[in-house]
Amino acid sequence: MSVDEFRAGAREFLARNAPGPLAELEPAEQLRAAKRFQAAAYDAGLIGITWPTEYGGRGLSTAEQQAYNEEAVHYDLPSAPFMVGMGMCGPTLLDLGSHEQKTRYLPPLLRGDEIWCQLFSEPGAGSDVASLQTRAVRDDDSWVINGQKVWTSGAQFSDFGALLARTDPDVPKHRGITMFIVDMRSPGVTVRPLRDMTGRAPFNEVYFDDVRIPADAVIGEVGGGWLAALTMLGHERISIGGSVRRGSDPLAYDNLVELARRQNRADDPVVRDRLAEMYAHERALALFNTKLRQEAAAGSSPGARGSVAKLAGAELLWRAVDTAGLIAGSALTSWEDGDSAAEEMAIAINGTPAMSIAGGSNQVQRNIIGERILGLPKEPQVDRDVPFRELKVGTQRTP
Repeated sequence: MSVDEFRAGAREFLARNAPGPLAELEPAEQLRAAKRFQAAAYDAGLIGITWPTEYGGRGLSTAEQQAYNEEAVHYDLPSAPFMVGMGMCGPTLLDLGSHEQKTRYLPPLLRGDEIWCQLFSEPGAGSDVASLQTRAVRDDDSWVINGQKVWTSGAQFSDFGALLARTDPDVPKHRGITMFIVDMRSPGVTVRPLRDMTGRAPFNEVYFDDVRIPADAVIGEVGGGWLAALTMLGHERISIGGSVRRGSDPLAYDNLVELARRQNRADDPVVRDRLAEMYAHERALALFNTKLRQEAAAGSSPGARGSVAKLAGAELLWRAVDTAGLIAGSALTSWEDGDSAAEEMAIAINGTPAMSIAGGSNQVQRNIIGERILGLPKEPQVDRDVPFRELKVGTQRTP
């Protein structure tokens, strides 16, 4: 099948199966609708396009993936529940998981039958993830998990999570961490929603109280969790930075052009210049992410350049907010009751700061770019060789 034939099939499928707006539905029904579409798209060969056929993918090239992306951008597809699994957990399992793990977890992940979340951040371990204190203790043929995670997207409807836990507190903090697969329905797992300033609750805090998981739930090696974390964070940064701006996104370029028309600013040379600048940055980022995906499909890890994509994506979103403010001014702060478009714009703007934090803050990304791409000297790290239990980090306090 040629790329053009693949594109035509994707276009026909989307025209027949793409759901309409789901915002008016209750959250549970939104999730059911999202799962129905994901399953239909998977069965049609449009999910996992570049993933190995051995583990449920199509085994095609990035050219087919790009063709699908270009067709899908015209629809408001309900892909959000699957983004962590598709963009972060699944690719990490492909890189580090055992054959049995890939065979068991990847096909249902792709089809949307099972949803995944990422369990990294803690109240005392945000940008410094290696300071995490959630413990995993081996007990015969099980691991017993105790601790707390926070800012976990989608935990409320996830079936599985990729969990970082400390398995050895007697070695330096980066060496005593292991990544696990945890069943989110296990006894002892408690999920509590966290409401943000958009008024919604996309994040959660998750508690683990004597949660037992099988001994073979380790992703990679015991004690190799930092490598696994870096692998997943690399995928996360590319996923976030390369997110396709859907037509329903109020801050997408086409919608900002339409906003300028509604506000009678489309002929304003300052507005036109800003829109042209935004389009150029958006296009450059799209091409950069296409290059990273092509390299990844060819077996070459993008490495630290994922931080470039993440930083550029976050800064592009702020550029979109500034452009919206230039166009609409005070209309962004007050509107008539029932103006759903204005409400969605306000929610999008209020959600923008999260993009500068999720997956590592902009400052963290700049450090990574400086040290690993530009070769600048690393900041001093006085705790690198100190056993974790001797550190006063996060909420940990030693005698």
